[in-house]
Amino acid sequence: MSILLALLYGIPVTVGVTACSFLIGMVLAAFLALGVRSRHSALGALSRATIDVLRGIPPVVFLFIIFFGIGNQLLRMNPFTAAVIGLGLISAGHLAEIYRGGLSAVHKGQYEASSALGLTGADTMGRIIAPQAFRVALPGMTTYAISLIKDSSIVSTIGVAEIMFIANQSARSGADGLTPFLIAAAIYILLGTPLAWAARSVEAKLHVRISR
Repeated sequence: MSILLALLYGIPVTVGVTACSFLIGMVLAAFLALGVRSRHSALGALSRATIDVLRGIPPVVFLFIIFFGIGNQLLRMNPFTAAVIGLGLISAGHLAEIYRGGLSAVHKGQYEASSALGLTGADTMGRIIAPQAFRVALPGMTTYAISLIKDSSIVSTIGVAEIMFIANQSARSGADGLTPFLIAAAIYILLGTPLAWAARSVEAKLHVRISR
């Protein structure tokens, strides 16, 4: 019970790191995905290269670069801030690919019909393309969000007091080194399962709305 209570204190930190990182990734990914589809070859190449770099660097290496490198040499930041920035940028790379897949799934006839109706580019994207692309991208976004909850455990390596950090401390200080990690595993499952249920519900509602 004492181990469980200790791990419960790490849940808000884990959720905070995950939520903030995912929100940052969602916003930045939109610009990257649109950049890849840009008619300007230089912008497209730069966006593609950025996505490849963000997806290619292991998260723990990226966190070390930000916290121990940039965080010590250029900008002073606490472990939580470094964790959110690092995972947020990595999320942007992965979500940009998910967005790109969603946008590519929308038939080009939708663009042509919108143009024939005289809709502006912003109206076409916001009212026609984006809702359809979002429905396609939602399963991938949900899968990544659940993965991000689990991947947030690596921020313990830079001193963020989340679930895994507390579990590791409890294992080192107690006689039973396995129980804290079993409880931590159960907590991660409980955090991810409601998210999957919610995503399936939203996807079903979007399917009904878009098909009308």
